[in-house]
Amino acid sequence: MTQITLEFANEKDLYLSYMPFLKQGGLFIKTTQPYELGDSISLQVLLPGQEEHVTLKTQVCWITPAGAHNGTESGVGVAFLDDEFNVRNQIETSLGRMLNSKEPTYTM
Repeated sequence: MTQITLEFANEKDLYLSYMPFLKQGGLFIKTTQPYELGDSISLQVLLPGQEEHVTLKTQVCWITPAGAHNGTESGVGVAFLDDEFNVRNQIETSLGRMLNSKEPTYTM
């Protein structure tokens, strides 16, 4: 299983990566590494204002290849499979009203 670390400096960066349309939540990871749908990734996440990383089991559910339309960042979206730390709730609490923004994200 691949391991990736994501650190979000602020809520804006978190908003751009968050995938609220996934049942358990998920995040977009900017990367040029090739992944396949269904690949497992151990994701270490540091949310804005926190001091310790949490580790989540995730699965690739979205792929944006290099050279995608409109200059969209290449990378993969991962769905949370095991969220024992309630990361989805922490993200949604942190983002608050930003979740209703019309501003585009890396995936929508």
